[in-house]
Amino acid sequence: MKRFAAVLLLFLAVPGAAWAQLKETRRLDACREVFAEAMGVKEGIPSDLLEKAECVAVVPGVKKAALGVGGRFGYGAISCRTDQGRGPWSPPLMVSLKGGSLGFQIGGQETDLVLLFMNQKAIDYLLRNKFTLGADASIAAGPVGRSAAAATDAQMRAEILSYSRSRGLFAGLSLEGAVLKQDEGANERVYGEKIRARDLLLGKGREVPKAGKGFVEALTEFSPPRRARR
Repeated sequence: MKRFAAVLLLFLAVPGAAWAQLKETRRLDACREVFAEAMGVKEGIPSDLLEKAECVAVVPGVKKAALGVGGRFGYGAISCRTDQGRGPWSPPLMVSLKGGSLGFQIGGQETDLVLLFMNQKAIDYLLRNKFTLGADASIAAGPVGRSAAAATDAQMRAEILSYSRSRGLFAGLSLEGAVLKQDEGANERVYGEKIRARDLLLGKGREVPKAGKGFVEALTEFSPPRRARR
């Protein structure tokens, strides 16, 4: 009861705009945590696939839309390599993911998702307001482990590779039919104004906001800018 009262007092003390910004900061913190854990476990995302990826999307805590219905929904963020893949990771673009079946293995648990965008064509889809996975852009469940050597031809040809974590385990996952969309309201709260995906993901002089620094730093830690490598 005391804990509930403390939370209620905090809610009443924080202005609405500040509370909304705090919500987006927590979302970006969750993106950082999920990505770091996906890269830090043996049966996670292969590091050599991350090296080839042009963009990374993380959607933590995807939930069921309704009991017995395949649809899901979640909210996350995307960052891309700038300067035609040679520069630093971009400021994050806030996105939503809705619809599509994530498979029976999820059960009633929330599921964390990581998507690797593997080529320029996949980036072009990101610059739209929204697109459908599997219909507009090809997507496949990504291979797991330290190396991508076990990847199939279908996986290596896919524009997007998907990974999920449920009950602590990461695995490849099909997301066909899900719609990935820019979360315009969240972007405005993070950046203080309306923002275009192009201005963020292509490195058009935008700085990484304080709320997104942890997420971008995690991407840089596991995959630094290509032109910085020897």
